[in-house]
Amino acid sequence: METGLKGRTVLITGASRNIGREMALQFAREGANLALCTSSKMDALAETAEAASELGAGVIAEQCDVANGAQVARFVAAAKKKFGGVDVAVNNAVYRAEGAGGFLDQPPGMWRRNIEVNLDGPWNVCRNVLPLMKENGWGRIVNFSGIAPFLGHGAAKATVKTGIIGFTRGLATEFAAHGITANCIGPGTIDVERDSFQPPKPLPEQQPVRRMGRPGDIAGLAVYLASEQAGFITGQCYLVNGGIYYL
Repeated sequence: METGLKGRTVLITGASRNIGREMALQFAREGANLALCTSSKMDALAETAEAASELGAGVIAEQCDVANGAQVARFVAAAKKKFGGVDVAVNNAVYRAEGAGGFLDQPPGMWRRNIEVNLDGPWNVCRNVLPLMKENGWGRIVNFSGIAPFLGHGAAKATVKTGIIGFTRGLATEFAAHGITANCIGPGTIDVERDSFQPPKPLPEQQPVRRMGRPGDIAGLAVYLASEQAGFITGQCYLVNGGIYYL
């Protein structure tokens, strides 16, 4: 399939490992330039950038906390200076609370950080990239939700995962006339490297597809949604979850 991504510039937040890394590599194989960032895991981001460069991609890799509007503005400006603009923005950065517990155990600071990264982060990115996309008359926004809002998994997590769907649909409606699409991916249980405070996730007993999801399962969809072929698809949320929940 000819994706039309050769020479396009793809910005990916949370690109140091797991799904972010796999998306970077798949976009690199399509001939895209990459603007990659992470808030803290710089060694891993450097490894991802090097692997993408070896595939022939032009790459910039920077530290950027998506909750910080000034940092996001500088990061997008660096991508524009290096590559001339941003064609695709993939909002993959996520905050997962350490030892969150139940709703009544969660401190206000955890709630705020949850909102700042998972909702304010995509807002900051889109505020900076959409003017560039409008000027170009072409663009793709790919956001990330999950199955939490549909299965009632934790109030804080379900709130942001539901909110990002509404955010995506609002962008889709407003910017379609400018050749810009906005879609959302909702991963299920994916086999990824986890932080020390995150327990491993077992394969859900009720999941029809009897294997864990892989980062490539998500990355392949992200590449398609960013492609020329997906220009008539916008405002959608695709659940990649092995059939555990049907939207």
